[in-house]
Amino acid sequence: DAIDPAWSPAWGIDWQRGFHLTLMHVRSGGALPVRAGEVLVQGEDLGAWTMAQRVGWDALTPAQQWMLDSVLRLEPAGEAEQPPVRRTQADRWAGHLAAARQFHAREGHLNVPRKHVEDVGGVPVKLGGFLDNTRRRSARLPTDRRAELDALGMRW
Repeated sequence: DAIDPAWSPAWGIDWQRGFHLTLMHVRSGGALPVRAGEVLVQGEDLGAWTMAQRVGWDALTPAQQWMLDSVLRLEPAGEAEQPPVRRTQADRWAGHLAAARQFHAREGHLNVPRKHVEDVGGVPVKLGGFLDNTRRRSARLPTDRRAELDALGMRW
């Protein structure tokens, strides 16, 4: 029962392996990799591993953060390095609906060519493709969403 906690850390063996391989790479004179695909050791992409640690810094335990900071001199990713936040399906629907409303208000109809891209507040929205795909999947479309498009004169 009295086993040293270092023998059984709170994180998984995959994390420990990534840390060890990165440490050995740096100690052998290699530069700390910063991009995926930059350094592969024993089948492990050390650049992808270091970037994942930097981006996911807040999800790491304090001990992992200390090891990365003190031993590898790795720091959390800056704001510009964070991956973009994925939009939810509801957010995507709202964006497409806003584009449809804007098009309808300007043109008076919703007969949009398949390749049409509507600019909504500086953001390009592929409205034509969205409406075409929505028509094809109309049987699975929730009634409230169908009603929103019906209000704009959507032809099914």
